[in-house]
Amino acid sequence: MPAALSALPYALGFLLPPLVWWSAHQGSAWVWLPLVVLYVGIPVVDALAGLNRTAPTAEQITSLERNPWFRLVTWTWVPVQVWLVIWAVDTAVMPAQSPGAWVALLFAVGSIHGAIGITYAHELVHRSRRVERLLGDVLLATVSYPHFAVEHVYGHHRHVATPADPATAQLGEGFYHFWPRTVWGGMRHAWTIRPRTVSRYIGTMAAVYAAVLWHWGAEGLVFFVLQGVLAFTLLEAINYVEHYGLQRRELAPGRYERVGPAHSWDSSHRISNWLLINLARHADHHLTASRRYQALASQEQAPQLPAGYATMVLLAFVPPLWRKVMDPRVVTCRSSAPAPARTPGSSDPQRPSQSR
Repeated sequence: MPAALSALPYALGFLLPPLVWWSAHQGSAWVWLPLVVLYVGIPVVDALAGLNRTAPTAEQITSLERNPWFRLVTWTWVPVQVWLVIWAVDTAVMPAQSPGAWVALLFAVGSIHGAIGITYAHELVHRSRRVERLLGDVLLATVSYPHFAVEHVYGHHRHVATPADPATAQLGEGFYHFWPRTVWGGMRHAWTIRPRTVSRYIGTMAAVYAAVLWHWGAEGLVFFVLQGVLAFTLLEAINYVEHYGLQRRELAPGRYERVGPAHSWDSSHRISNWLLINLARHADHHLTASRRYQALASQEQAPQLPAGYATMVLLAFVPPLWRKVMDPRVVTCRSSAPAPARTPGSSDPQRPSQSR
């Protein structure tokens, strides 16, 4: 397959911003079409499209990593998202905008930024090249969540599946209890890891808010902030799904077994992985976080979600239904988990140390 064509399925998310723009210009009930596509259409198609459990060979991994078209997908998204947020705020403050259209636009933009934008940012902030990390920072700034670049890479990857990780949901913990714990806990944790970097992020966001307020006024700032809240809420729903109830065994006080496939929920659903650039191959990501998304493999040893991310995130918003589906699976995973290695150790952050 030509190099460019192999990357094309991962550009699926690029269809969403034009859909939002088109539906907003149609008016009437059409403004809700992007939300129907996102929260009904994609889960249905994801279920029908089946699974892809391929695992690339070492030779294929090298070839995939060198393919520049996959990098182009994530890089190109940055100007698209910047345009989308500017256009959306500008549209939201128009006097003719109805309350229903305002709400529909808010949820559509926030959902796209949360599902696609932050997923792309996640890929970029893991990279060793400074320019890619900067692009990731730009995406996170558009949703008021820049500290994620520090907390996720240097906090979450080190402490995942332990009580020290605010982004790991505990067995029986509903999403609405998890949300404040992970949002505020992640911010505090990022500050303890790299206070100077987080201080710079705070300054950046103050400048962004001031610019939005100056150009679009209070209504524009409210829209900008709220679409960001919706975006990182969707991100945290994905975090909730990825490690719910999974635990690393404590080998000594404060020291845990190394991260393995058993500590992340995997999903091999084809459409979810195209849309979220293989984020659902999450066990492999935690085993080798330096590996680019196109080279991630499905891990057979990892616990498998019963549906794709597109469906499981929706399920997370209904805690009783989520617990009915997932709690028995967590109990099964815990009872069948292999014994840890006897040599004590903890997982190191899987990203080259960089001054940020």
